[in-house]
Amino acid sequence: MTEGGVTGQRISGFVQLRAGESRALGWSFAYFFFLLAGYYVLRPLRDEMGVAGGVRNLQWLFTATFLAMLVAVPVYGALVARWRRSVFIPAVYHFFAANLAIFWALLVLDIERVTLARVFFVWVSVFNLFAVSVFWSFMADSFTSEQGKRLFGFIAAGGSLGALAGPALTVWLVGILGPVKLLLVAAVFLELAVLCAARLAAAGTRPAATGGASDGGGAARSEKEIGGGALQGLVLLARSPYLAGIAAWVFLLSLAGTFLYFQQANLVAAASDDPAVRTRLFASIDLGVGILTVAVQFLATGRLISKFGVGPAAAFLPGVFAAGFAVLAMWQSVWMVLAFQALQRAGNFALSNPAREILFTVVHRDEKYKAKNVIDTVVFRGSDAVTGWLFSLLQSGWGLSLGAISFATVPVALAWLALSLWLGRVQESKAQGT
Repeated sequence: MTEGGVTGQRISGFVQLRAGESRALGWSFAYFFFLLAGYYVLRPLRDEMGVAGGVRNLQWLFTATFLAMLVAVPVYGALVARWRRSVFIPAVYHFFAANLAIFWALLVLDIERVTLARVFFVWVSVFNLFAVSVFWSFMADSFTSEQGKRLFGFIAAGGSLGALAGPALTVWLVGILGPVKLLLVAAVFLELAVLCAARLAAAGTRPAATGGASDGGGAARSEKEIGGGALQGLVLLARSPYLAGIAAWVFLLSLAGTFLYFQQANLVAAASDDPAVRTRLFASIDLGVGILTVAVQFLATGRLISKFGVGPAAAFLPGVFAAGFAVLAMWQSVWMVLAFQALQRAGNFALSNPAREILFTVVHRDEKYKAKNVIDTVVFRGSDAVTGWLFSLLQSGWGLSLGAISFATVPVALAWLALSLWLGRVQESKAQGT
Protein backbone atom coordinates (compact mmCIF):
# COMPACT_ATOMS: atom_id res chain seq x y z
CA MET A 1 0.00 0.00 0.00
CA THR A 2 1.67 3.23 -1.06
CA GLU A 3 0.83 6.66 0.20
CA GLY A 4 -0.26 8.99 -2.61
CA GLY A 5 0.91 8.32 -6.16
CA VAL A 6 -1.10 6.18 -8.56
CA THR A 7 -2.86 4.20 -5.82
CA GLY A 8 -4.00 7.34 -4.03
CA GLN A 9 -5.24 8.87 -7.27
CA ARG A 10 -7.26 5.76 -8.11
CA ILE A 11 -8.85 5.60 -4.65
CA SER A 12 -9.66 9.30 -4.67
CA GLY A 13 -11.78 8.73 -7.76
CA PHE A 14 -14.26 6.85 -5.55
CA VAL A 15 -13.93 8.66 -2.20
CA GLN A 16 -13.28 12.14 -0.86
CA LEU A 17 -9.69 11.51 0.19
CA ARG A 18 -7.53 13.88 2.23
CA ALA A 19 -3.74 14.02 2.38
CA GLY A 20 -2.23 11.22 4.45
CA GLU A 21 -5.32 8.95 4.41
CA SER A 22 -4.81 6.63 1.43
CA ARG A 23 -2.58 4.09 3.20
CA ALA A 24 -4.89 3.70 6.20
CA LEU A 25 -7.93 3.56 3.94
CA GLY A 26 -6.36 0.85 1.78
CA TRP A 27 -5.44 -1.33 4.75
CA SER A 28 -8.92 -0.88 6.28
CA PHE A 29 -10.52 -1.87 2.97
CA ALA A 30 -8.33 -4.98 2.72
CA TYR A 31 -8.90 -5.84 6.40
CA PHE A 32 -12.69 -5.92 5.95
CA PHE A 33 -12.39 -7.74 2.61
CA PHE A 34 -10.41 -10.64 4.09
CA LEU A 35 -12.57 -10.76 7.23
CA LEU A 36 -15.88 -11.11 5.37
CA ALA A 37 -14.39 -13.33 2.67
CA GLY A 38 -13.40 -15.73 5.44
CA TYR A 39 -16.84 -15.60 7.01
CA TYR A 40 -18.63 -16.16 3.72
CA VAL A 41 -16.47 -19.21 3.10
CA LEU A 42 -17.74 -20.52 6.43
CA ARG A 43 -21.40 -19.53 6.09
CA PRO A 44 -22.48 -22.27 3.65
CA LEU A 45 -20.60 -24.77 5.81
CA ARG A 46 -22.48 -23.45 8.86
CA ASP A 47 -25.85 -23.81 7.11
CA GLU A 48 -24.99 -27.35 6.03
CA MET A 49 -23.94 -28.14 9.60
CA GLY A 50 -27.27 -26.77 10.79
CA VAL A 51 -29.04 -29.29 8.57
CA ALA A 52 -26.67 -32.06 9.63
CA GLY A 53 -27.40 -31.23 13.26
CA GLY A 54 -31.12 -31.63 12.63
CA VAL A 55 -33.55 -29.08 11.20
CA ARG A 56 -35.86 -29.55 14.18
CA ASN A 57 -33.04 -28.42 16.45
CA LEU A 58 -32.50 -25.06 14.74
CA GLN A 59 -34.50 -23.11 17.32
CA TRP A 60 -32.31 -24.62 20.02
CA LEU A 61 -29.20 -23.70 18.06
CA PHE A 62 -30.38 -20.07 17.96
CA THR A 63 -31.00 -20.19 21.71
CA ALA A 64 -27.57 -21.73 22.26
CA THR A 65 -26.01 -18.94 20.19
CA PHE A 66 -27.57 -16.29 22.40
CA LEU A 67 -26.41 -18.09 25.56
CA ALA A 68 -22.91 -18.38 24.09
CA MET A 69 -22.95 -14.62 23.54
CA LEU A 70 -23.76 -14.08 27.22
CA VAL A 71 -20.66 -16.09 28.13
CA ALA A 72 -18.37 -14.61 25.47
CA VAL A 73 -19.07 -10.93 26.16
CA PRO A 74 -17.58 -10.77 29.70
CA VAL A 75 -14.58 -12.82 28.53
CA TYR A 76 -14.00 -10.32 25.74
CA GLY A 77 -14.56 -7.44 28.18
CA ALA A 78 -11.83 -8.80 30.47
CA LEU A 79 -9.49 -9.15 27.50
CA VAL A 80 -10.08 -5.56 26.40
CA ALA A 81 -9.63 -4.25 29.95
CA ARG A 82 -6.22 -5.83 30.48
CA TRP A 83 -4.50 -5.77 27.10
CA ARG A 84 -3.53 -3.03 24.66
CA ARG A 85 -5.33 -2.75 21.33
CA SER A 86 -2.28 -4.05 19.47
CA VAL A 87 -2.52 -7.23 21.57
CA PHE A 88 -6.22 -8.01 22.00
CA ILE A 89 -7.34 -7.41 18.39
CA PRO A 90 -4.86 -9.93 16.89
CA ALA A 91 -5.55 -12.25 19.84
CA VAL A 92 -9.26 -12.40 19.02
CA TYR A 93 -8.63 -13.38 15.39
CA HIS A 94 -5.79 -15.80 16.24
CA PHE A 95 -8.16 -17.49 18.70
CA PHE A 96 -10.83 -17.91 16.03
CA ALA A 97 -8.27 -19.18 13.50
CA ALA A 98 -7.02 -21.74 16.05
CA ASN A 99 -10.62 -22.85 16.62
CA LEU A 100 -10.97 -23.48 12.89
CA ALA A 101 -7.87 -25.69 12.94
CA ILE A 102 -9.38 -27.67 15.83
CA PHE A 103 -12.71 -28.07 14.01
CA TRP A 104 -10.82 -29.23 10.91
CA ALA A 105 -8.94 -31.89 12.89
CA LEU A 106 -12.09 -33.16 14.61
CA LEU A 107 -13.99 -33.35 11.32
CA VAL A 108 -11.13 -35.20 9.65
CA LEU A 109 -11.16 -37.69 12.54
CA ASP A 110 -14.99 -37.89 12.22
CA ILE A 111 -15.50 -37.51 15.99
CA GLU A 112 -19.14 -37.08 17.12
CA ARG A 113 -20.06 -35.51 13.80
CA VAL A 114 -23.69 -34.61 14.66
CA THR A 115 -22.73 -32.98 17.96
CA LEU A 116 -19.77 -31.28 16.31
CA ALA A 117 -22.06 -29.93 13.57
CA ARG A 118 -24.28 -28.28 16.19
CA VAL A 119 -21.30 -26.79 18.02
CA PHE A 120 -19.86 -25.48 14.76
CA PHE A 121 -23.18 -23.84 13.84
CA VAL A 122 -23.23 -21.94 17.13
CA TRP A 123 -19.52 -21.10 16.88
CA VAL A 124 -19.83 -19.51 13.42
CA SER A 125 -22.87 -17.51 14.53
CA VAL A 126 -20.87 -16.13 17.47
CA PHE A 127 -17.72 -15.60 15.38
CA ASN A 128 -19.53 -13.55 12.76
CA LEU A 129 -20.87 -10.93 15.15
CA PHE A 130 -17.72 -10.74 17.27
CA ALA A 131 -15.31 -10.49 14.34
CA VAL A 132 -17.29 -7.72 12.64
CA SER A 133 -17.92 -5.88 15.92
CA VAL A 134 -14.19 -5.83 16.70
CA PHE A 135 -13.49 -4.55 13.19
CA TRP A 136 -15.89 -1.61 13.46
CA SER A 137 -14.69 -0.83 16.99
CA PHE A 138 -11.20 -0.55 15.53
CA MET A 139 -12.50 1.70 12.75
CA ALA A 140 -14.30 3.98 15.23
CA ASP A 141 -11.10 4.17 17.27
CA SER A 142 -8.93 4.84 14.20
CA PHE A 143 -10.94 7.48 12.33
CA THR A 144 -12.59 10.71 13.44
CA SER A 145 -16.25 11.48 12.94
CA GLU A 146 -15.47 13.66 9.90
CA GLN A 147 -13.28 10.94 8.39
CA GLY A 148 -15.94 8.31 9.04
CA LYS A 149 -18.52 10.26 7.05
CA ARG A 150 -16.23 10.30 4.04
CA LEU A 151 -14.48 6.94 4.32
CA PHE A 152 -16.71 4.36 6.04
CA GLY A 153 -18.78 3.72 2.92
CA PHE A 154 -15.65 2.88 0.92
CA ILE A 155 -14.33 0.69 3.75
CA ALA A 156 -17.70 -1.11 3.93
CA ALA A 157 -17.39 -1.79 0.19
CA GLY A 158 -14.32 -3.88 0.98
CA GLY A 159 -16.50 -6.11 3.13
CA SER A 160 -19.18 -6.26 0.45
CA LEU A 161 -16.62 -7.41 -2.10
CA GLY A 162 -15.37 -9.99 0.39
CA ALA A 163 -18.96 -11.18 0.83
CA LEU A 164 -19.09 -11.77 -2.93
CA ALA A 165 -15.61 -13.29 -3.20
CA GLY A 166 -16.10 -15.77 -0.33
CA PRO A 167 -19.05 -17.70 -1.84
CA ALA A 168 -17.46 -17.61 -5.31
CA LEU A 169 -14.27 -19.09 -3.89
CA THR A 170 -16.27 -21.71 -2.00
CA VAL A 171 -18.09 -22.82 -5.16
CA TRP A 172 -14.74 -23.12 -6.96
CA LEU A 173 -12.74 -24.85 -4.21
CA VAL A 174 -15.30 -27.17 -2.64
CA GLY A 175 -14.99 -29.63 -5.54
CA ILE A 176 -11.19 -29.49 -5.39
CA LEU A 177 -10.49 -29.47 -1.66
CA GLY A 178 -13.74 -30.73 -0.19
CA PRO A 179 -15.84 -28.93 2.44
CA VAL A 180 -13.65 -29.70 5.46
CA LYS A 181 -10.46 -28.14 4.07
CA LEU A 182 -12.35 -24.90 3.45
CA LEU A 183 -12.02 -24.32 7.20
CA LEU A 184 -8.29 -23.86 6.65
CA VAL A 185 -8.95 -21.47 3.77
CA ALA A 186 -11.09 -19.35 6.10
CA ALA A 187 -8.32 -19.46 8.73
CA VAL A 188 -5.85 -18.09 6.17
CA PHE A 189 -8.25 -15.22 5.42
CA LEU A 190 -8.43 -14.44 9.15
CA GLU A 191 -4.65 -14.30 9.41
CA LEU A 192 -4.52 -11.97 6.41
CA ALA A 193 -7.05 -9.76 8.21
CA VAL A 194 -4.71 -9.69 11.24
CA LEU A 195 -1.87 -8.59 8.98
CA CYS A 196 -3.99 -5.76 7.58
CA ALA A 197 -5.02 -4.69 11.10
CA ALA A 198 -1.37 -4.48 12.13
CA ARG A 199 -0.49 -2.43 9.06
CA LEU A 200 -3.44 -0.12 9.71
CA ALA A 201 -2.31 0.47 13.28
CA ALA A 202 1.18 1.31 11.99
CA ALA A 203 -0.20 3.66 9.32
CA GLY A 204 -2.00 5.93 11.81
CA THR A 205 -5.22 7.76 11.00
CA ARG A 206 -6.35 10.18 13.70
CA PRO A 207 -4.75 13.58 14.28
CA ALA A 208 -2.74 14.09 17.44
CA ALA A 209 -5.85 15.27 19.31
CA THR A 210 -9.52 15.24 18.62
CA GLY A 211 -12.26 17.27 20.18
CA GLY A 212 -15.40 16.21 21.92
CA ALA A 213 -15.94 12.92 23.63
CA SER A 214 -14.09 10.77 21.16
CA ASP A 215 -11.05 10.47 23.41
CA GLY A 216 -9.15 8.65 20.75
CA GLY A 217 -6.43 11.02 19.61
CA GLY A 218 -2.99 9.75 18.81
CA ALA A 219 -1.48 6.35 18.31
CA ALA A 220 0.17 6.29 21.75
CA ARG A 221 -3.09 7.06 23.53
CA SER A 222 -4.88 4.37 21.50
CA GLU A 223 -2.32 1.82 22.70
CA LYS A 224 -3.07 2.33 26.40
CA GLU A 225 -4.94 -0.40 28.23
CA ILE A 226 -8.61 0.51 28.48
CA GLY A 227 -9.09 -0.88 31.97
CA GLY A 228 -12.37 -1.49 33.76
CA GLY A 229 -14.17 -4.74 34.53
CA ALA A 230 -15.36 -7.63 32.41
CA LEU A 231 -19.00 -6.49 32.59
CA GLN A 232 -18.30 -2.79 32.15
CA GLY A 233 -19.91 -2.79 28.70
CA LEU A 234 -23.31 -3.44 30.29
CA VAL A 235 -22.72 -0.71 32.88
CA LEU A 236 -21.69 1.82 30.22
CA LEU A 237 -24.75 0.96 28.15
CA ALA A 238 -27.07 1.45 31.13
CA ARG A 239 -25.53 4.81 32.04
CA SER A 240 -25.53 6.47 28.62
CA PRO A 241 -28.77 7.60 26.94
CA TYR A 242 -26.81 7.91 23.69
CA LEU A 243 -25.58 4.31 23.80
CA ALA A 244 -29.02 3.14 24.94
CA GLY A 245 -30.42 4.92 21.90
CA ILE A 246 -28.04 3.04 19.61
CA ALA A 247 -29.08 -0.22 21.32
CA ALA A 248 -32.73 0.68 20.69
CA TRP A 249 -31.83 1.38 17.05
CA VAL A 250 -30.37 -2.12 16.76
CA PHE A 251 -33.42 -3.66 18.48
CA LEU A 252 -35.80 -1.91 16.06
CA LEU A 253 -33.63 -2.99 13.12
CA SER A 254 -33.95 -6.57 14.31
CA LEU A 255 -37.71 -6.23 14.82
CA ALA A 256 -38.34 -4.77 11.36
CA GLY A 257 -35.95 -7.20 9.68
CA THR A 258 -37.43 -10.24 11.43
CA PHE A 259 -41.00 -9.20 10.63
CA LEU A 260 -40.05 -8.72 6.96
CA TYR A 261 -38.25 -12.08 6.89
CA PHE A 262 -41.33 -13.84 8.25
CA GLN A 263 -43.52 -12.02 5.73
CA GLN A 264 -41.17 -13.12 2.97
CA ALA A 265 -41.19 -16.74 4.17
CA ASN A 266 -45.00 -16.83 4.22
CA LEU A 267 -45.49 -15.20 0.81
CA VAL A 268 -42.74 -17.16 -0.98
CA ALA A 269 -44.03 -20.44 0.46
CA ALA A 270 -47.53 -19.57 -0.76
CA ALA A 271 -46.25 -18.58 -4.20
CA SER A 272 -44.43 -21.82 -5.03
CA ASP A 273 -43.79 -25.24 -3.54
CA ASP A 274 -40.85 -25.86 -5.90
CA PRO A 275 -37.55 -25.63 -3.98
CA ALA A 276 -35.67 -24.75 -7.16
CA VAL A 277 -37.96 -21.77 -7.83
CA ARG A 278 -37.62 -20.53 -4.27
CA THR A 279 -33.84 -20.95 -4.32
CA ARG A 280 -33.64 -19.03 -7.60
CA LEU A 281 -35.69 -16.19 -6.12
CA PHE A 282 -33.47 -15.88 -3.05
CA ALA A 283 -30.28 -16.17 -5.11
CA SER A 284 -31.48 -13.42 -7.44
CA ILE A 285 -32.14 -11.13 -4.48
CA ASP A 286 -28.71 -11.85 -3.00
CA LEU A 287 -26.99 -11.12 -6.31
CA GLY A 288 -28.94 -7.92 -6.90
CA VAL A 289 -28.33 -6.69 -3.35
CA GLY A 290 -24.62 -7.42 -3.60
CA ILE A 291 -24.12 -5.56 -6.87
CA LEU A 292 -26.25 -2.57 -5.84
CA THR A 293 -24.58 -2.32 -2.43
CA VAL A 294 -21.04 -2.30 -3.80
CA ALA A 295 -21.93 0.29 -6.44
CA VAL A 296 -23.50 2.66 -3.89
CA GLN A 297 -20.71 2.16 -1.35
CA PHE A 298 -18.02 2.96 -3.90
CA LEU A 299 -19.75 5.87 -5.59
CA ALA A 300 -22.19 7.53 -3.22
CA THR A 301 -22.12 6.55 0.47
CA GLY A 302 -19.36 8.91 1.60
CA ARG A 303 -20.73 11.84 -0.40
CA LEU A 304 -24.30 11.31 0.81
CA ILE A 305 -23.37 11.04 4.50
CA SER A 306 -21.03 14.04 4.27
CA LYS A 307 -23.73 16.11 2.58
CA PHE A 308 -26.84 15.15 4.57
CA GLY A 309 -25.33 14.02 7.88
CA VAL A 310 -25.31 10.88 9.98
CA GLY A 311 -28.92 11.21 11.23
CA PRO A 312 -30.61 11.31 7.81
CA ALA A 313 -28.35 8.49 6.59
CA ALA A 314 -29.31 6.32 9.55
CA ALA A 315 -32.97 7.32 9.05
CA PHE A 316 -32.98 6.12 5.44
CA LEU A 317 -33.48 2.50 6.46
CA PRO A 318 -36.46 3.03 8.82
CA GLY A 319 -37.95 5.25 6.10
CA VAL A 320 -37.72 2.34 3.67
CA PHE A 321 -39.31 0.03 6.24
CA ALA A 322 -42.15 2.46 6.97
CA ALA A 323 -42.97 2.86 3.28
CA GLY A 324 -42.51 -0.84 2.53
CA PHE A 325 -44.75 -2.08 5.33
CA ALA A 326 -47.39 0.51 4.38
CA VAL A 327 -47.45 -0.94 0.86
CA LEU A 328 -47.46 -4.54 2.14
CA ALA A 329 -50.41 -3.72 4.41
CA MET A 330 -52.45 -2.98 1.28
CA TRP A 331 -50.82 -5.26 -1.29
CA GLN A 332 -49.61 -8.73 -0.34
CA SER A 333 -47.37 -9.85 -3.22
CA VAL A 334 -44.31 -12.06 -3.36
CA TRP A 335 -42.64 -9.70 -5.84
CA MET A 336 -43.40 -6.73 -3.62
CA VAL A 337 -41.90 -8.36 -0.53
CA LEU A 338 -38.81 -9.44 -2.47
CA ALA A 339 -38.31 -5.93 -3.88
CA PHE A 340 -38.82 -4.54 -0.37
CA GLN A 341 -36.24 -6.99 0.98
CA ALA A 342 -33.70 -6.07 -1.68
CA LEU A 343 -34.13 -2.32 -1.15
CA GLN A 344 -33.88 -2.46 2.64
CA ARG A 345 -30.81 -4.72 2.59
CA ALA A 346 -29.02 -2.54 0.05
CA GLY A 347 -30.00 0.59 1.99
CA ASN A 348 -28.76 -0.94 5.22
CA PHE A 349 -25.40 -2.16 3.92
CA ALA A 350 -24.71 0.85 1.72
CA LEU A 351 -25.95 3.74 3.86
CA SER A 352 -27.53 3.18 7.26
CA ASN A 353 -25.01 0.67 8.63
CA PRO A 354 -21.98 2.88 7.85
CA ALA A 355 -23.91 5.76 9.46
CA ARG A 356 -24.56 3.66 12.57
CA GLU A 357 -20.86 2.84 12.84
CA ILE A 358 -20.03 6.57 12.63
CA LEU A 359 -22.14 7.06 15.78
CA PHE A 360 -19.39 5.29 17.73
CA THR A 361 -16.59 7.60 16.56
CA VAL A 362 -17.54 10.19 19.20
CA VAL A 363 -17.66 8.00 22.31
CA HIS A 364 -14.87 7.06 24.72
CA ARG A 365 -12.57 4.16 23.91
CA ASP A 366 -14.04 1.83 26.53
CA GLU A 367 -17.49 2.44 25.03
CA LYS A 368 -16.18 1.72 21.53
CA TYR A 369 -14.81 -1.67 22.46
CA LYS A 370 -17.01 -2.77 25.38
CA ALA A 371 -20.48 -1.20 25.11
CA LYS A 372 -20.41 -1.50 21.32
CA ASN A 373 -19.63 -5.20 21.57
CA VAL A 374 -22.61 -5.72 23.90
CA ILE A 375 -24.87 -3.92 21.42
CA ASP A 376 -23.53 -5.80 18.39
CA THR A 377 -23.74 -9.24 19.98
CA VAL A 378 -26.04 -9.63 23.01
CA VAL A 379 -28.57 -6.96 22.01
CA PHE A 380 -28.60 -8.10 18.39
CA ARG A 381 -29.03 -11.83 19.07
CA GLY A 382 -31.42 -11.19 21.95
CA SER A 383 -33.53 -8.99 19.71
CA ASP A 384 -33.68 -11.73 17.08
CA ALA A 385 -35.05 -14.17 19.63
CA VAL A 386 -37.58 -11.75 21.14
CA THR A 387 -38.93 -10.40 17.85
CA GLY A 388 -39.22 -13.87 16.34
CA TRP A 389 -41.45 -14.97 19.21
CA LEU A 390 -43.37 -11.67 18.98
CA PHE A 391 -44.23 -12.24 15.32
CA SER A 392 -45.40 -15.77 16.11
CA LEU A 393 -47.57 -14.41 18.92
CA LEU A 394 -49.17 -11.79 16.65
CA GLN A 395 -49.82 -14.27 13.85
CA SER A 396 -50.66 -17.49 15.68
CA GLY A 397 -51.61 -16.31 19.14
CA TRP A 398 -53.66 -13.24 18.23
CA GLY A 399 -54.63 -14.35 14.73
CA LEU A 400 -53.49 -11.18 12.94
CA SER A 401 -53.13 -11.33 9.17
CA LEU A 402 -49.88 -10.46 7.41
CA GLY A 403 -51.46 -7.21 6.24
CA ALA A 404 -52.50 -6.26 9.78
CA ILE A 405 -49.01 -7.00 11.10
CA SER A 406 -47.52 -4.86 8.33
CA PHE A 407 -49.86 -1.99 9.19
CA ALA A 408 -48.99 -2.23 12.90
CA THR A 409 -45.26 -2.09 12.08
CA VAL A 410 -45.48 1.26 10.24
CA PRO A 411 -45.67 3.48 13.38
CA VAL A 412 -42.82 1.45 14.91
CA ALA A 413 -40.69 2.22 11.84
CA LEU A 414 -41.61 5.91 12.09
CA ALA A 415 -40.52 5.97 15.74
CA TRP A 416 -37.28 4.31 14.63
CA LEU A 417 -36.83 7.06 12.04
CA ALA A 418 -37.27 9.75 14.72
CA LEU A 419 -34.71 7.95 16.90
CA SER A 420 -32.25 7.97 14.00
CA LEU A 421 -32.55 11.73 13.59
CA TRP A 422 -32.09 12.27 17.34
CA LEU A 423 -28.97 10.09 17.38
CA GLY A 424 -27.62 12.06 14.44
CA ARG A 425 -28.09 15.37 16.27
CA VAL A 426 -26.38 14.06 19.40
CA GLN A 427 -23.51 12.66 17.32
CA GLU A 428 -22.94 16.01 15.62
CA SER A 429 -22.98 17.76 19.00
CA LYS A 430 -20.43 15.32 20.44
CA ALA A 431 -18.25 15.62 17.35
CA GLN A 432 -18.16 19.40 17.80
CA GLY A 433 -17.28 19.01 21.47
CA THR A 434 -20.40 20.76 22.78
